[in-house]
Amino acid sequence: MSALTCPSEGIVPAYVRAKGEIRARFAATAGRTRLMQAYEHGGLRLRCPHVASGCEAVLINTGGGMAGGDHASYSFIAEAKADLTVTTQSAEKIYRSQGATTQVGVTLQIGAEAGLEWLPQETILFDQALLSRRLDASLETDSSLTLMESVVFGRLARSETVHHGIFRDRWRVKRNGHLIFAEDVRLSGPIASILDRRACGNGARMVATLLHVAPDAESKLEVARAALQDSSAEAGASAWNGMLLVRLISPSPEHVRASIVSLLAALRRRSAPRVWQ
Repeated sequence: MSALTCPSEGIVPAYVRAKGEIRARFAATAGRTRLMQAYEHGGLRLRCPHVASGCEAVLINTGGGMAGGDHASYSFIAEAKADLTVTTQSAEKIYRSQGATTQVGVTLQIGAEAGLEWLPQETILFDQALLSRRLDASLETDSSLTLMESVVFGRLARSETVHHGIFRDRWRVKRNGHLIFAEDVRLSGPIASILDRRACGNGARMVATLLHVAPDAESKLEVARAALQDSSAEAGASAWNGMLLVRLISPSPEHVRASIVSLLAALRRRSAPRVWQ
């Protein structure tokens, strides 16, 4: 019986699956953004190395990846006037499942005049991985939010292919309590074959989405397009209703990552997070 047709979530006992959680609150104080409260559970850790401006919070998964039935929960609060970037130490790996779904939940809350960037490095899906991910964010009229998520379908350097699997990604963004952006992505079954279709991915093995919400987000459309002009990845950008949205896709993960780095540098006016180097 294949992993995708396993009838229950109990093939691997729940008690051997990893469950991790991070909750953290950041505030602007004495001219800097500082970590005020933090909670860590399971194999997830949070570190805040010194940076020249703002605050970088680096997520670390001490387990080295996630498998079927693992759960990870992240919750971050950026209080008024805080300047926070959340990223990951390395790419997150989602390994094959024996039937249970890997679940990741992210909750972001941004206060007045605060800025929060959610910039994890890429997620790598292995063959027969089952991933369900949800992101919920809320911000104020004068705060800003940048979301960047990228997914690699198989490690090309090792000739790996995601023949079968499930990838679900759900985003909900609210401004002043009103829903302004909602997106649901689902790839199920023969993922590589689906992505090979011209109308779906045209052979893509990495996809990425950037959403920037801010009072001046629409004015950055031409900046984003200029940054992507020489991109080797296929890319498109649009802006409306105080939001900037960018999509990238390519058969080459290296091309997408290089384009992301250039795009972030142009939009942020500073380089990508240090752990990306």
